[in-house]
Amino acid sequence: MHETERHRIIAAAVQSRPVATVADLVEMTGASEATIRRDIASMHVAGKLRRVRGGAESVTPLPQSALAGRPYKVNETMHAGAKRAIARAAADMIADGDSIIINGGTTTFQMVHHMSHRRAHVFTNSFPIAAHLLAHSRSAVMVPGGTIYREQNIILSPFDNDTSKSFYASRMFISCQGVGPLGLMETDPMLIQAELKLIDQADELICLADSSKLRNRSSLILCGLDRVSTLITDRGITEEEREMVAGRGVRLIVADADIQDQSARTA
Repeated sequence: MHETERHRIIAAAVQSRPVATVADLVEMTGASEATIRRDIASMHVAGKLRRVRGGAESVTPLPQSALAGRPYKVNETMHAGAKRAIARAAADMIADGDSIIINGGTTTFQMVHHMSHRRAHVFTNSFPIAAHLLAHSRSAVMVPGGTIYREQNIILSPFDNDTSKSFYASRMFISCQGVGPLGLMETDPMLIQAELKLIDQADELICLADSSKLRNRSSLILCGLDRVSTLITDRGITEEEREMVAGRGVRLIVADADIQDQSARTA
């Protein structure tokens, strides 16, 4: 990863949490610890962040507390080609008149680029998804009430009366932090609470997860794989992971990011 790109990821990370540790930044960028420490030192001298013991913090932190997990600006730079292909395969499942839920995430956001000619009814907790569909599609859009979390670009509410219980969907398209034998995983209890409310409103759950998510793990389980009807991923999925998904009765779609039109094939 180029230095400029690392610095952009580091800047986004320190803005989204009280302290971004060296270990956090190594995981986000794939760079060595020595490289991250040099980046922090140079950005500290340039006034772009403040170096602290074990990591870095923002010079001008946001007053609002951050959710656990990587910020949106960091996630959108990772596995971008695979995410575009996966989203194209997901959008192909939508027909005019469908009522659908799309949760917030950098993979699910890519669906909007293939929905400009759809007339669907869309419920989303993603501020960028809602804004794009309003500007570039003919779909009806509904969002829940709540607080907009800038670092994840999603709308979350701790209350039950956030309008989500009033929306029925034939399908929910969901991204997550990780996928494993125990199910879909997330990083923050408030995210879990919000997603569970949405999952209950949909007949069918479609998970969009690039193959790296099949090797990610988290301490919080969102739902079991028995609730997921279809998993859309990319060609990085291993044979062992294919068998795990098939063994749970989940339909698998592998999107090919190498094909120019980003078509998908059913595995």
